Amino acid sequence: MIPARRATATAVVLAAAGALLSAVAPTASAAATCASPTYQRQFFANTTFTGTPKKTDCDTAVAEKWGTGAPATGLPKDNFGVRWTVTRDFGSGGPFALPVTAQDGIRVYLDGSRKVDLWKNVSTTQKKTVNVTIPSGRHTLRVDFVNWTGAADVSFAYTPRTTPDVDKVKPLVPSGDSVSYDPATGRAKVSWAKNKEMDLAGYRVYRRPSGSPFKAVPLATTTATSYTDTTLPVTGETFYYEVRAYDKAGNESAGTADKSVTTADRTAPGVPSGLEVTDASEENGLGLGWSSVPGAASYRVYRAPGTTGAYTLLGSAAEPSYRDATAVVGTAYSYRVTAVDAAGNESARSATLTGTRRDDTPPPPVTGLKAIPTDDGFELTWDRNPAPDLLRYSVYGGQLLSDGENSVCAASEVAWLTPDVTSYRYTTVPDGEQRCFFVDSVDSSGNSLYRLHREANVVVATELGAPAEPGTEPGTEPATGGTGA
Repeated sequence: MIPARRATATAVVLAAAGALLSAVAPTASAAATCASPTYQRQFFANTTFTGTPKKTDCDTAVAEKWGTGAPATGLPKDNFGVRWTVTRDFGSGGPFALPVTAQDGIRVYLDGSRKVDLWKNVSTTQKKTVNVTIPSGRHTLRVDFVNWTGAADVSFAYTPRTTPDVDKVKPLVPSGDSVSYDPATGRAKVSWAKNKEMDLAGYRVYRRPSGSPFKAVPLATTTATSYTDTTLPVTGETFYYEVRAYDKAGNESAGTADKSVTTADRTAPGVPSGLEVTDASEENGLGLGWSSVPGAASYRVYRAPGTTGAYTLLGSAAEPSYRDATAVVGTAYSYRVTAVDAAGNESARSATLTGTRRDDTPPPPVTGLKAIPTDDGFELTWDRNPAPDLLRYSVYGGQLLSDGENSVCAASEVAWLTPDVTSYRYTTVPDGEQRCFFVDSVDSSGNSLYRLHREANVVVATELGAPAEPGTEPGTEPATGGTGA
């Protein structure tokens, strides 16, 4: 019996009918594309990893217990090899542990450099952990496993060493950071890209107002890649944010470039204080004043009639003062003031101030004054004064002094009379003596023309019974004119 020969994978070329015919060897499974950090896994029907893999797929971890069976269809249960390969970004890198177990042989390579070598046929599982430092950036790990005979099992991992005494490598600065602000809610959202660190613990968000440094304590700590700040003051100020990554060993990265937001201003200025009446006059009205408020661009003045009326906006002022020219003389008003900033925010109203516009207008002058001489003095009469707020008449009497050119009535106040009295009897004057008189009208606010201008309508008369002056007759007509002293 002639034994059958093993078929080879070599193509055999035959000539047939003038044409070339080729017999093609069976093809292995197509190479799989595996997204990092998933491994690409290749199965070989030999322990030298030569030829085309019998199978290629993706594997999330190197952790197999195949026992004594074949690891895949088409592979022998002995003398096979399996290779895992992964390329990934290690961020800032740092110290890593490479723990392995295998029965039989295992080798681990970092960027083509062998780091683990347990390459022998064993009857029990062998173990080893190798510590390495992986540089920052992208690197390739390759795990080669072979089983010569017997049971097959294998495991491999790469894990960061995170104790503070070992890991001194800071994480990379987070990238892709940005900030957005919603003026309607007053919230700012800070976002960034996921950090590549394998030992990342989280992120710290810092905030500072313009012109100030970041505080040592972060605004927030998170494991997410965004943070919404709900604590921003709505004062129209500018604030800056930065994000820092920190790892499990406590190392913190440098901060991202500062990103700024300018907040909406919805914070009202302080309430005005020290409200007072600063002046009052008939010409200018009732004046108000108060202390200035920091940040105020203007002020609003509110007025209510009396002490219980409803307040309405009276007007505004750029400075901490206001003159109410519309206040009615003698009427009480209540006032309150608010401060308004450049954004239009209005403060609460100040404490109430009640004031009354003072009457500075004197009554009209007394008219129709007559001084009629009698045997024992004079009878004074005058017209009723039309002033509605007339309080009294003040009667002045005295002597007329003359320097030859000018005459002055040196008079003193001799009587106060109620508004319904328009006459006065002036007695105890020696016969034939001359006297001067004037009457002043005074209102309920104390206003009078005589007090204001020191002038009055003066009448002069001579008491009966005195001999006439040479060239004159005894005074039978009242004298008028002159200036009050």
